[in-house]
Amino acid sequence: MVYEKTDRETELIPKLKSGDEVAFATLYDSYAALIFGTIVRIVGDRKEAENLLQDCFIKIWQNIGNYDPAKGRLATWFINIARNMAIDFTRSKYFSQQRKNQSLENLVLAEPEHMASRFPDETLGLRQLVKKLTPGCKEVIEWMYFEGFTQQEIADNFGIPLGTVKSRTRLAMKELRSFYN
Repeated sequence: MVYEKTDRETELIPKLKSGDEVAFATLYDSYAALIFGTIVRIVGDRKEAENLLQDCFIKIWQNIGNYDPAKGRLATWFINIARNMAIDFTRSKYFSQQRKNQSLENLVLAEPEHMASRFPDETLGLRQLVKKLTPGCKEVIEWMYFEGFTQQEIADNFGIPLGTVKSRTRLAMKELRSFYN
């Protein structure tokens, strides 16, 4: 089966095969977006896809002499090279290790949003003040502010009615304010 070439391909192929750098720059400008899209869909990482795009064009430059127009269009040849490189990359030890490290990093470094801007308790002397609260209020404040539970979670986990949790929270806040006045 003979494939029809575009006028651009007809002009470009002999120049590329002769090592014309201007033709290669034209090739890059014309096909980089198409090849990048192919790679990024397979790899799923834009930074890695950018690196692979460069590697792909190096491979194209080095192997353009092997391109046979009778077997298919130039763009199809590029896409096959890009696809194969991307698949090889996803099978590589480096890619596998990066994915493992990334997921581990997300698990280890993940800090709940409500904890991210927390002040150290001891610098404010807050723990000492909370110890002075009445027992019911003390428990609720410790669960909320030191353990990170919501009022609803306290009610559900400790069998305390939600209204009681809210009342104890208000009472505890009132008591804490009195320590600072």
